[in-house]
Amino acid sequence: MANRTIDSQTRRGGRYKWVALSNTTLGVLMSALDGSIVIISLPAIFRGIGLDPLAPANIGYLLWMILGYLLVSAVLVVTLGRLGDMFGRVRMYNVGFVVFSVASVALSFDPFRAGGGALWLIGWRVVQAVGGAMLTANSAAILTDAFPREQRGMALGVNQITALAGQFLGLVAGGLLAELDWRAVFWVSVPFGVFGTVWSIRSLREISKPQRSRIDWGGNVTFALGTAVILASITYGIQPHGGAATGWGNPWVLGGLGAGIALLAGFCVIETRVAAPMFQLSLFRIRAFTAGNLAALLTAIARGGMQFMLIIWLQGIWLPLHGYDYEQTPLWAGIYLLPLTAGFLIAGPVSGFLSDRFGARLFSTGGLLLVAGSFLGLLALPVDFSYPAFALLLLLSGIGQGMFSAPNTSAIMSSVPDHQRGVASGMRSTFQNSGTSLSIGVFFSLMIAGLAGSLPATLTGGLQAHGVPADVAANIAQLPPVSTLFAAFLGSNPVAHLVGPGVLGRLSPADSAALTGKEFFPNLISGPFHRGLVTVFVAAAVMALVAALASASRGKRYFHQDQPGGIG
Repeated sequence: MANRTIDSQTRRGGRYKWVALSNTTLGVLMSALDGSIVIISLPAIFRGIGLDPLAPANIGYLLWMILGYLLVSAVLVVTLGRLGDMFGRVRMYNVGFVVFSVASVALSFDPFRAGGGALWLIGWRVVQAVGGAMLTANSAAILTDAFPREQRGMALGVNQITALAGQFLGLVAGGLLAELDWRAVFWVSVPFGVFGTVWSIRSLREISKPQRSRIDWGGNVTFALGTAVILASITYGIQPHGGAATGWGNPWVLGGLGAGIALLAGFCVIETRVAAPMFQLSLFRIRAFTAGNLAALLTAIARGGMQFMLIIWLQGIWLPLHGYDYEQTPLWAGIYLLPLTAGFLIAGPVSGFLSDRFGARLFSTGGLLLVAGSFLGLLALPVDFSYPAFALLLLLSGIGQGMFSAPNTSAIMSSVPDHQRGVASGMRSTFQNSGTSLSIGVFFSLMIAGLAGSLPATLTGGLQAHGVPADVAANIAQLPPVSTLFAAFLGSNPVAHLVGPGVLGRLSPADSAALTGKEFFPNLISGPFHRGLVTVFVAAAVMALVAALASASRGKRYFHQDQPGGIG
């Protein structure tokens, strides 16, 4: 009953398209919000299960709490989009809501403590990501089916911008809910998941007839393994190895990258030889599809790097310098990032609507130029910046990303044949999710490399100036910079943890208070952090400019049923 086919005229003339837009927007919002909600709430979650997030042995748990969700989303969206084409996009979307809701319930009832509790959360986050991937892989295809092409940009714009805004709203929600109870971070998804599940089953209908074909097992396995191995290797590349600040010299990391690349090369060979490939490589012959996905990948990398660096900047430096307690910085960091979300919400639907009339190239390319300019503007700010200037740059960046995302998504989805929209939606999501995962490895590595050059000397001098014995200061300075970086990322003052109560107890009250106060740690890392920040934001600006070039090369406005060169 839920999957009966309705004709094109009915679905485009009545209210069904608005029902589809409302429901899929709820689905992608929920999925995106849960992808970021744990970032801000990690300190509360780790305290709740009895783990020290700054202990070197626990960094792996911390990384996989963030990256496990992103990795699974990146790996599975193409497969799930293809299965939607074969067995029904609405059917796969409905199953996604069920899986997501069940995992949310399980996450909120973690029965274990310490490492076992962390593994329970990581495991169910992976299951939750499977449900989220089912939602995101099929939502754009459902909307493309439901809306006529003259309204498609607006619909996909609302959907896409809601997903991107959800990433930043998750930061605020995580901070607020963690203040109540760490389990509330996961409780919040349960009522929305149950409501969305019932609503989607009762209201969504199959429009495009499923195209049954054989499952490309070889392509599915090689793609999933290759992507997973590469992203996992990048995750471990962030962590120290031997005496090095990062693990990029680790033979296991290098071997994993090589194996992942070999698997993906084998995947490409398989896809050219099977009758019904999972990954439609032929779609890359469509210039609008290729250019749009390349621009989306580079933009996702730049956006992900910006998100994490801004959190570190606010939580680790700016907010403590302005009198905020470390326990409060996660919440306020989310609040102070709201101009970025506002920019998305302002520009996304408007640019999507206008791109329906004037095409995607002008808006998407102009938006990326605005994003690159905002990165350069952030470079010009001092570490202890004036917030109005910072907020304006965030707003401009959000507007630029909104101008890009909605028209770009519409152009990608409109450029492919109707029967391949599910796999095209999955491919688009893969590029976007992979970019976010890659950004963590790329930008954290750049930042760690920047810190490794100057942080040890700065840390040694600062500790000794407040009475810490030279040998203790030297030992602390030799610790991996990733620990300091994650302390700033989590909004934590690690000085008391690093120095230890035994040493602090032997210092004068004034020195002890200074070391554990709000200003010592931010002032200590601000110089090394800013040098790393310059490297990170320059790289992000370059990526945004290359993405703008790719966007500009997409050609004239093109719908698949048109002849190439279609509508100008």
